[in-house]
Amino acid sequence: MPPRAKQIALDRHVARLRRCRRCHRMKSTPVSGGAIVSNVMIVGQAPGPREPTLKRPFAHTAGQTLFRWFDTFCGINESDLRTKIYFAAVCRCFPGKAPGGTDRVPAPDEIHNCAPWMSEEINLLRPRLVIAVGRLAISQFIACERLEKVIGRKFRAHYAEQIFDLIPLPHPSGASPWHKIPPGKQLLENAMRKIARHPAIRQIAQPSHTGQWPRP
Repeated sequence: MPPRAKQIALDRHVARLRRCRRCHRMKSTPVSGGAIVSNVMIVGQAPGPREPTLKRPFAHTAGQTLFRWFDTFCGINESDLRTKIYFAAVCRCFPGKAPGGTDRVPAPDEIHNCAPWMSEEINLLRPRLVIAVGRLAISQFIACERLEKVIGRKFRAHYAEQIFDLIPLPHPSGASPWHKIPPGKQLLENAMRKIARHPAIRQIAQPSHTGQWPRP
């Protein structure tokens, strides 16, 4: 598809996505990062309570951590990441809070309702690299019984009639220490180095990046 036609198709897709009201238990309207034509997709789990108000994915503390990873290893700051990479999610609306006070995990029917949006995006963009953030996102593409088995590795994944490289990341939430302690910290570093070396990332990364993990 010619670039101009792809951009028009993605603009229309995002406009329809923002009007979606399929899941009545959700507590917000869909959150979108915009119609960014890219060879790279970041797939999150679902928006938190702040994202609907700020109208962009990964808009709070978890996003700050995620963007720090990319800045450190890939030389891509938050602004460049948001304008050069397409952001998707398993569910695009905030699910609300669970009884214990944490964010509610989307129900299977909500995941099913939202899946066609990501299928259409992957078929339209035909990405070279998909970065799945968090167990729920990873499990849409590959089996993920334990993060230790998948973080730090690159996979060839098939989804929506497309085949692409998949590099999983742990969720950057501050509620989980997994990515801060062994073995998660080292596996995260391995995953980010694989992302930084990927040709699709190298096309958009700043040439001056060092790829070094920051000293504590």
